[in-house]
Amino acid sequence: MSAPKSTNIHWHAGDMKRDERWQNLKCSGATLWFTGLSASGKSTIASALEQHLCSKGISAYRLDGDNIRFGLNKNLGFSADDRAENIRRIGEVAKLFADSGCVTITSFISPYIKDRDAARATHEKDGLPFIEIYADTPIEVCEKRDPKGLYKKARAGEIKGFTGIDDPYEAPKNAELILKPAENSVEHCVQQCLDLLVQRKIIKG
Repeated sequence: MSAPKSTNIHWHAGDMKRDERWQNLKCSGATLWFTGLSASGKSTIASALEQHLCSKGISAYRLDGDNIRFGLNKNLGFSADDRAENIRRIGEVAKLFADSGCVTITSFISPYIKDRDAARATHEKDGLPFIEIYADTPIEVCEKRDPKGLYKKARAGEIKGFTGIDDPYEAPKNAELILKPAENSVEHCVQQCLDLLVQRKIIKG
């Protein structure tokens, strides 16, 4: 992990400790990192999970791959370097949200293991829970769904470097949770996420 480019900067620790913040707000922060191919169902499940948690009074916020590229990461493309920077920035933002006591739900293809591991390391370094959730959907199913028409364009050569077609997707080797959206309902997948959050004592059962 590289050092900051800026010089003459100093970390300013606030007066409120994390434990005190979480106790006062009656919450616990964590990052749930959804990864998977385009059209794997990860964003649909992440959105449903966010809605469920908020409806129960639990602070939760979803960071979506496409949405982030309209603002924070609007200057990034889809080269390997830009993908790495995209995930680095999101890892840092997710860490801040989690530190505030929010259940942060990220939904990014994040195709490279090293980039996801770097996001994990950023959290673990600061003692924050990081839960990798793999939406394990076969590419044949993703292509059949193709809600944005991206696979069709990639197959036609209109999009270069598309994950799963002419750019690799490196599946997690040790994900905390593997979902099967092609076999199970959104509701079932959300419940699996909730069960894990209860097991990890991030939310109450």
